[in-house]
Amino acid sequence: MNNKLLLFCGPSGSGKTTIVHHLLKKYPQLSFSVSATTRNKRTNESDGQDYYFMSVDEFKRRKENDEFIEWEEVYQNGYYGTLKSELQRIWRKDKVAIFDVDVEGGINIKKQYNDRLLAVFVMPPSMDELHHRLKARATETPDTFRARTEKSEHEMTYADKFDHVIINDKLEDALAAAEKLVDDFLSK
Repeated sequence: MNNKLLLFCGPSGSGKTTIVHHLLKKYPQLSFSVSATTRNKRTNESDGQDYYFMSVDEFKRRKENDEFIEWEEVYQNGYYGTLKSELQRIWRKDKVAIFDVDVEGGINIKKQYNDRLLAVFVMPPSMDELHHRLKARATETPDTFRARTEKSEHEMTYADKFDHVIINDKLEDALAAAEKLVDDFLSK
């Protein structure tokens, strides 16, 4: 697969994770790049499958040891990053890595792998719809909801830094657009 990478970014609630999960089911040559995080595990998540959950101290130690391709402190002591070992794990299996990461982390990955990377920004149809989706999750406290919405508004300004933008108004249309982009990219 020539060490190709697919990158899907967008604000929390844009639907990027839903799109990535759909693509993983459709394309057996893809492998999900599991990010590391210091945030608490949600009830429906598994360590090593959804994220590598670690303490702030462990994350900082690995950061100091230069073990990350990219990392960000997304919220205070809320770190996210991609371990170099994760990308190597995927490429050893001759798979294409697919990322679902924070926008700034995505920009950092794009800078490093631009020639082998398809970078897609997933955008909600409106900020009102994004707020509605975040509330519907019922996973946020008032403080984390406010932090996520502020961050989302900032992240929307990055859309033009990506190769393609998918507006996720109707999920079926967004999934079809993502499939078309992936088909074109993988056939190159």
